[in-house]
Amino acid sequence: MHPINIGEPWMWAAFIVFVLAMLAVDLFVFGGRKAHRVSVREASSWVIAWCMLALAFAGLLWWYLNGEFGPEIAQRKTLEFLTGYLIEQSLSIDNMFVFVMIFGYFAVPPELQRRVLLYGVLGAIVMRAAMIFAGVWLVSQFTWLLYVFGVFLIITGIKMLVFAEQQPDLDNNPLLRWVRGHLRITNGFHGERFFVLQNGVRWATPMFLVLVLIEASDLMFAVDSIPAIFAVTTDPFIIFTSNIFAIMGLRALYFLLANMADRFHLLKYGLALVLVFIGGKMTAMPWFHMPVEWSLAIVGGLILASVLLSLVLTKDKSPEKERQSQ
Repeated sequence: MHPINIGEPWMWAAFIVFVLAMLAVDLFVFGGRKAHRVSVREASSWVIAWCMLALAFAGLLWWYLNGEFGPEIAQRKTLEFLTGYLIEQSLSIDNMFVFVMIFGYFAVPPELQRRVLLYGVLGAIVMRAAMIFAGVWLVSQFTWLLYVFGVFLIITGIKMLVFAEQQPDLDNNPLLRWVRGHLRITNGFHGERFFVLQNGVRWATPMFLVLVLIEASDLMFAVDSIPAIFAVTTDPFIIFTSNIFAIMGLRALYFLLANMADRFHLLKYGLALVLVFIGGKMTAMPWFHMPVEWSLAIVGGLILASVLLSLVLTKDKSPEKERQSQ
C-alpha cells in the first residue's frame, strides 16, 4: 500500500502562519526585543505552552483525519506525529548541552542569551525545512537510503556512547578559527549587537561568534535527528510539524534546564541508545515492522529512564554546591 501523505496546501499555509504568529508574539509581545534574564517561571511557562500546543495540534490532526480518512488513518498519523515529536524533542535536548558550553566559553551574560537563541531558532527552521524536503525527495527516489540512514544512526549512537564524557575543544574549532582569522572581533560585548562601527570600520562582536557556533550546532544536530524520524514516517507534513514543534520549544527548555545541565549527565547515554534503537529499527524494516506504538513506548522509556537515573545519582549534588559556595 502506498503511504498516505496528508499535507494539503491549506494545512501547510496554516501551520506556517501559526509558527510566524508565535514568533511574532515572542518577539513583540513577551519581551523578545528587550535584553533580559529569562526567569525559571517564564521558561517553564513557555515549555508547558509548547507541550500543550503540540498536544493540541495532535488532537486537531486526529479530529480532521478521522473525518476525512477514518479512525485507522487518524490514529496512525497522530501516533506518527507524537512519536516524531518525542524523538525530535529528545534529540534536540543534546543541543542544550552544546548551548551551555558555548555560552560558558564566551561568558555570555544571561540577559543577552535570549535574542541570539531566537535567531538560532529561525536558522534551524530554515535549515531543517530544506533538509526535510531534500530527504523526502531522496527517499522517494531511492528507498534504499533508509537503510543508509539506519546504519548512519547506529554509528552515530555508538560514537555518542563512546565519547559521551568528552567535551569539544572550542579553542581549536576550525569554523571559529576561520571566522576569527577573517573578521575583526571586538574584545567585549556590545549588548545584543552582532556588528558595530568603530572609527568608521565595521567590527564583529563576540555575539556574532556565538551565533555562528549555535547555527553550526543546529546544522550538525539536524543531520542526526532528521534521518531518525524517517524510521517513523516519510510523510513530509508530519516530519516538518514534529520538527518545528521540537525546535520552537527548545529555547525555553534551555533556560529552564541550563543551570541543572550537570544533573542530567546520563541523558546523553539515553539519547545515544535512542539513536541506536532507531537505526536498528530502520535497518530491520525488510524483516520486521515495529508498530508505531512500540517505538513511542521504547523511545519514551529510554529517555525517562536516563532522566530519572540521572536525578537519582545526582540528588545530593546541588546541596553540596550550595554548601561550598556559602
